[in-house]
Amino acid sequence: MGIISFQGNRPTVKKRLEEAIKVSDYMTKKLITFSPEQSLVEVMELLVKHKITGGPVVDENNMLLGIISDSDCMKKISENRYFNIPMGGTKKVMEYMSTNVETIEGGKSVFDAAMQFSKSRYRRFPVIQDGQLIGQISQGDVLSAALELHAEHWRDHGKRNIA
Repeated sequence: MGIISFQGNRPTVKKRLEEAIKVSDYMTKKLITFSPEQSLVEVMELLVKHKITGGPVVDENNMLLGIISDSDCMKKISENRYFNIPMGGTKKVMEYMSTNVETIEGGKSVFDAAMQFSKSRYRRFPVIQDGQLIGQISQGDVLSAALELHAEHWRDHGKRNIA
Protein backbone atom coordinates (compact mmCIF):
# COMPACT_ATOMS: atom_id res chain seq x y z
CA MET A 1 0.00 0.00 0.00
CA GLY A 2 1.18 3.42 -0.79
CA ILE A 3 0.19 6.77 -2.10
CA ILE A 4 -1.02 6.41 -5.63
CA SER A 5 -0.89 10.08 -6.70
CA PHE A 6 -0.07 13.50 -5.33
CA GLN A 7 -1.93 15.17 -8.16
CA GLY A 8 -5.41 16.56 -8.06
CA ASN A 9 -7.17 19.17 -6.00
CA ARG A 10 -6.65 19.19 -2.30
CA PRO A 11 -9.62 20.12 -0.18
CA THR A 12 -9.36 23.66 1.18
CA VAL A 13 -9.67 23.46 4.94
CA LYS A 14 -9.11 27.13 5.75
CA LYS A 15 -9.83 30.27 3.83
CA ARG A 16 -6.68 31.86 2.51
CA LEU A 17 -5.24 33.96 5.29
CA GLU A 18 -5.24 37.09 3.14
CA GLU A 19 -8.99 36.76 2.59
CA ALA A 20 -9.71 36.05 6.24
CA ILE A 21 -8.05 39.14 7.73
CA LYS A 22 -9.46 42.22 6.03
CA VAL A 23 -8.78 45.88 6.59
CA SER A 24 -12.48 46.30 7.45
CA ASP A 25 -12.02 43.84 10.36
CA TYR A 26 -9.40 46.04 12.04
CA MET A 27 -10.22 49.59 10.99
CA THR A 28 -11.61 52.25 13.29
CA LYS A 29 -15.22 52.94 12.37
CA LYS A 30 -16.04 55.81 14.72
CA LEU A 31 -14.18 58.74 13.22
CA ILE A 32 -14.16 62.42 13.93
CA THR A 33 -14.69 63.97 10.52
CA PHE A 34 -14.60 67.55 9.34
CA SER A 35 -16.45 69.53 6.70
CA PRO A 36 -14.69 71.73 4.15
CA GLU A 37 -16.60 74.77 5.46
CA GLN A 38 -15.56 74.25 9.09
CA SER A 39 -13.27 76.90 10.60
CA LEU A 40 -9.67 75.96 11.14
CA VAL A 41 -9.83 77.18 14.74
CA GLU A 42 -12.71 74.76 15.41
CA VAL A 43 -10.65 71.94 13.90
CA MET A 44 -7.72 72.80 16.18
CA GLU A 45 -10.03 72.74 19.20
CA LEU A 46 -11.38 69.29 18.22
CA LEU A 47 -7.90 67.89 17.54
CA VAL A 48 -6.75 68.96 21.01
CA LYS A 49 -9.98 67.87 22.73
CA HIS A 50 -9.93 64.37 21.21
CA LYS A 51 -6.13 64.01 21.26
CA ILE A 52 -5.92 63.19 17.57
CA THR A 53 -3.53 64.45 14.90
CA GLY A 54 -5.99 64.85 12.05
CA GLY A 55 -9.10 63.55 10.39
CA PRO A 56 -10.91 63.05 7.11
CA VAL A 57 -12.77 65.88 5.43
CA VAL A 58 -16.06 64.67 3.95
CA ASP A 59 -19.07 66.11 2.18
CA GLU A 60 -22.70 65.64 3.21
CA ASN A 61 -22.73 62.20 1.51
CA ASN A 62 -19.66 61.01 3.44
CA MET A 63 -17.53 61.17 0.30
CA LEU A 64 -13.87 61.75 1.13
CA LEU A 65 -12.64 65.17 0.01
CA GLY A 66 -9.34 65.34 1.85
CA ILE A 67 -7.51 65.18 5.16
CA ILE A 68 -6.87 67.95 7.65
CA SER A 69 -3.97 67.42 10.02
CA ASP A 70 -2.23 69.17 12.87
CA SER A 71 0.56 69.96 10.38
CA ASP A 72 -1.96 71.78 8.19
CA CYS A 73 -3.04 73.76 11.26
CA MET A 74 0.60 74.62 11.99
CA LYS A 75 0.70 76.42 8.63
CA LYS A 76 -2.09 78.70 9.82
CA ILE A 77 -0.39 79.34 13.13
CA SER A 78 2.91 80.23 11.47
CA GLU A 79 1.19 82.44 8.88
CA ASN A 80 -0.70 84.31 11.60
CA ARG A 81 2.48 84.83 13.58
CA TYR A 82 4.45 85.94 10.53
CA PHE A 83 1.80 88.44 9.40
CA ASN A 84 0.86 89.40 12.99
CA ILE A 85 -2.78 88.35 12.50
CA PRO A 86 -5.00 87.24 15.43
CA MET A 87 -5.80 83.50 15.55
CA GLY A 88 -9.56 83.98 15.05
CA GLY A 89 -10.00 84.65 11.41
CA THR A 90 -12.28 83.09 8.87
CA LYS A 91 -9.96 80.49 7.38
CA LYS A 92 -11.75 77.29 6.41
CA VAL A 93 -10.65 73.66 6.28
CA MET A 94 -10.87 73.64 2.48
CA GLU A 95 -8.05 76.20 2.31
CA TYR A 96 -5.59 74.04 4.27
CA MET A 97 -6.60 70.40 3.84
CA SER A 98 -4.62 67.93 1.76
CA THR A 99 -6.64 66.69 -1.20
CA ASN A 100 -4.21 64.14 -2.62
CA VAL A 101 -5.14 61.41 -0.14
CA GLU A 102 -3.83 57.86 -0.20
CA THR A 103 -6.65 55.45 0.66
CA ILE A 104 -7.25 51.71 0.95
CA GLU A 105 -10.36 49.62 0.32
CA GLY A 106 -12.01 47.77 3.19
CA GLY A 107 -11.89 44.46 1.32
CA LYS A 108 -8.10 44.47 1.06
CA SER A 109 -6.11 42.24 3.41
CA VAL A 110 -4.08 43.60 6.30
CA PHE A 111 -1.04 42.25 4.42
CA ASP A 112 -1.89 44.64 1.58
CA ALA A 113 -2.19 47.43 4.14
CA ALA A 114 1.19 46.54 5.65
CA MET A 115 2.77 46.67 2.20
CA GLN A 116 1.11 50.00 1.45
CA PHE A 117 2.32 51.42 4.79
CA SER A 118 5.86 50.21 4.12
CA LYS A 119 5.92 52.15 0.83
CA SER A 120 4.30 55.28 2.23
CA ARG A 121 5.15 58.06 4.64
CA TYR A 122 1.65 57.97 6.14
CA ARG A 123 0.71 56.35 9.46
CA ARG A 124 -2.98 55.91 8.68
CA PHE A 125 -5.21 55.54 5.63
CA PRO A 126 -8.87 56.37 5.16
CA VAL A 127 -10.79 53.21 4.25
CA ILE A 128 -13.06 53.66 1.25
CA GLN A 129 -15.87 51.57 -0.19
CA ASP A 130 -17.69 52.74 -3.33
CA GLY A 131 -16.11 56.16 -2.89
CA GLN A 132 -17.50 56.62 0.61
CA LEU A 133 -15.48 56.82 3.79
CA ILE A 134 -16.21 53.77 5.97
CA GLY A 135 -13.31 53.95 8.43
CA GLN A 136 -9.61 54.43 8.96
CA ILE A 137 -6.80 51.96 9.47
CA SER A 138 -3.55 52.82 11.22
CA GLN A 139 -0.19 51.13 11.43
CA GLY A 140 -1.16 50.17 15.00
CA ASP A 141 -4.28 48.40 13.71
CA VAL A 142 -2.13 46.36 11.33
CA LEU A 143 0.25 45.51 14.20
CA SER A 144 -2.74 44.27 16.23
CA ALA A 145 -3.76 42.01 13.37
CA ALA A 146 -0.18 40.74 13.07
CA LEU A 147 -0.07 39.85 16.75
CA GLU A 148 -3.29 37.86 16.43
CA LEU A 149 -1.81 35.97 13.48
CA HIS A 150 1.55 35.41 15.12
CA ALA A 151 0.72 32.27 17.10
CA GLU A 152 -1.43 30.65 14.41
CA HIS A 153 0.36 31.41 11.19
CA TRP A 154 3.85 32.84 11.45
CA ARG A 155 5.15 30.21 13.85
CA ASP A 156 4.10 27.46 11.42
CA HIS A 157 5.74 29.20 8.47
CA GLY A 158 8.95 29.72 10.42
CA LYS A 159 9.30 25.97 11.00
CA ARG A 160 8.88 25.24 7.30
CA ASN A 161 11.59 27.68 6.32
CA ILE A 162 14.23 26.17 8.62
CA ALA A 163 16.61 24.00 6.62
